[in-house]
Amino acid sequence: MNEKVTISKKRHIAKTITWRIIGTLDTFIIGKILLEYTDHVEYSTEAAGFIAILELITKTALYYIHERIWFKLNWVNISNKARHIIKTLSWRLVGAIDTVLLVFLVFYFWFPNQDGSFNYIEASQIAMGMFSIEVITKIILYYLHERIWFMSNFGVIKKPQS
Repeated sequence: MNEKVTISKKRHIAKTITWRIIGTLDTFIIGKILLEYTDHVEYSTEAAGFIAILELITKTALYYIHERIWFKLNWVNISNKARHIIKTLSWRLVGAIDTVLLVFLVFYFWFPNQDGSFNYIEASQIAMGMFSIEVITKIILYYLHERIWFMSNFGVIKKPQS
């Protein structure tokens, strides 16, 4: 007997929450380390925390949307591992764009030059530094997160098919 599987929205919500915890901690740690090497070391914890909080908000929504889109994609002829790799890369693209924009916004409002102007060079260096590190750490963490959730039956409803 074949079984049809339905995935509940509560599974996508739970995946969103667990990933956001992992992703936000990763962003905070990377941001804190990178900001320690700037002229703004005294504000490194606050700025890294602010970036992480903003990311918590934006990426929670973006991740949930990404998860729902991928759920609706019906890639029958692709292995689960290949699908998880492609999904990981697509999420990393969305996440990287969001991170770079958030770092620029934080630097724009938090660290203006003494004359009030915006330091594009420093903001670019921090944003690209975060991107360069996160592209590695978050791909690994996200792929592991996906594989763990793939093995979980939480929110999976199996219905007998006639």
